[in-house]
Amino acid sequence: MDLIFPGAIYPEQVEGLSWWPLVLVAATLIIFNVVNNRVAPQAHYLLWAFVGSVVLLAIGLLDGNDFTDMGLGFAYLLPGLIWAGISIAAVTLVYLVGSIFKKTREAFADERIGALSGGRLLFQSLIEVPLGTVFFEEIAFRAVLFSMLARRFDLTTAIVISAILFGLWHILPSIGTHENNPALGGVVGSGRRGNILAVLASVLTTTLAGVLFTLMRIFSGSVIAPMGFHWATNGLGYAFSWILLRFRRRPPKTNHETKHGGE
Repeated sequence: MDLIFPGAIYPEQVEGLSWWPLVLVAATLIIFNVVNNRVAPQAHYLLWAFVGSVVLLAIGLLDGNDFTDMGLGFAYLLPGLIWAGISIAAVTLVYLVGSIFKKTREAFADERIGALSGGRLLFQSLIEVPLGTVFFEEIAFRAVLFSMLARRFDLTTAIVISAILFGLWHILPSIGTHENNPALGGVVGSGRRGNILAVLASVLTTTLAGVLFTLMRIFSGSVIAPMGFHWATNGLGYAFSWILLRFRRRPPKTNHETKHGGE
């Protein structure tokens, strides 16, 4: 049974649409997922994300979706920006609270982030994440894929399928993450079992995130809304992780330094 969301903004269902564009989008996502995670050097990540976004948008337009259908209409830019701003503020508040307490602070302890230089952190948080990860994934899953699904199925089915595929998208990048994050490793364990559980946890959490991001997109009418939330969880997460790890590694002051710190 299809759920009804008053005020939701999404494409109307159309009878008799071909299936091959959906298959083409799925194949394109698989190819770019493998290339980004296993083939192309990290230095080419932004290029591949840009090419992938252009290809997927072209498929969406050829399928008959207009920019408003895909959450890219200018009329919904302002609501999207408002939703994005609120979500960024909310995530910042959650991260601030989480960084205060020892148990939740451990969730930020990703050694890969702590090893980055300050310049590399800024590039990753302000360039690579928003222009690569966030832009590409929101164009792929909340703009093109969701719009194509909504025009072929009911709204509930479109939300569920796009969210599940978004979760599966994170299988490759989540392999081995338990080895770099002590908090995650402490929950799922080590070895093959820990790796499997870490991947399953990543798929589950990103599937739920996919539902949330899609709801933000249909209530705001713009993919800008989930883009803001998506960047905040990733980009600000890297920043908090880096700062907390650097602070933890700072050597404690000795009694001599405490007494003569001004000399």
